[in-house]
Amino acid sequence: MIIVTGGAGFIGSNIVRALNDGGRTDILIVDDLGSGDKYKNLIGLRFMDYRHKDDFLAALTNGDIGLKVDGIFHQGACSDTMQYDVNFMMRTNYEYSKELLKFCLRKQIPFVYASSAAVYGLGERGFREDEACENPINPYAFSKLMFDRYARQFFNAAKSKIIGLRYFNVFGPQEAHKGKMASIFHQIYKRMKLGGSPKLFRGTDGYGDGEQKRDFIYVKDVAKINLWCFEHDIANGIYNCGTGHAHTFNAAAKAMIESMHSKLRTTYCDFPDELRGKYQSFTEADMKKLTAAGYDGGFTNFVIAVDEYCKFMEAGGYYQLGTRS
Repeated sequence: MIIVTGGAGFIGSNIVRALNDGGRTDILIVDDLGSGDKYKNLIGLRFMDYRHKDDFLAALTNGDIGLKVDGIFHQGACSDTMQYDVNFMMRTNYEYSKELLKFCLRKQIPFVYASSAAVYGLGERGFREDEACENPINPYAFSKLMFDRYARQFFNAAKSKIIGLRYFNVFGPQEAHKGKMASIFHQIYKRMKLGGSPKLFRGTDGYGDGEQKRDFIYVKDVAKINLWCFEHDIANGIYNCGTGHAHTFNAAAKAMIESMHSKLRTTYCDFPDELRGKYQSFTEADMKKLTAAGYDGGFTNFVIAVDEYCKFMEAGGYYQLGTRS
């Protein structure tokens, strides 16, 4: 059996879908469905069972979960970068992850977990998997960095796999439940469906209007990299998970307009005061380490990925059983 924590969430559900496409359905999904629409992400997936994250953690801390586990993809976390309750973040993202890692080390179970490019802060020190580049600027990033540092203690001595993937700016299917934390592509789509033009921030940090740049990576590529790390013999460690190529927000808006065959033009709004000094105006993954480890799976072309995502949202916005990704 494979366990996917956060399996009803954005990246987690895409990992489950990729496992399904590879023929695996012996999957336990661990999550907290809450009171929103996240449950809809599960409708198009095949899995053996679902457990609430608190019930699953209780089973772990009591000794065992009564299952033979081939591996754990740990995607569950609070990913709200505007959540400033540090204690909540540490309980949710750090303490929970520690318990999972301890279980995997004890049982020698491969453990692939979600870290974040947010640990690099504003990026002034670069985007390498190096302590010298780490400079978190919010509680979410801090919680992710603290677990990376905890996991690093075990990389050399562990008798099982421990891989951390630092996700850059992920977009794609099944992110609707994320609300204000959804990608710019989803935000633009919603706005355009209501007849509004794409809206981006005016220039900041020396960038022109909409010229801030991010390393946007399609969620299907993220899922592919997760499975590749699980299936291949690579050294324990932390690896960047981006494309290595940044695109401007203007390019994102242009791709959305073209995909939706719209004549709307991009508009701009003032940069929010509350985000000054807290906003990544540029991200671009240094992918040398993952490439050196042997990853050669490539990445979906930016324009093709945006177009595919638009078509997915137009078709209903959720995976359906009986179709392949």
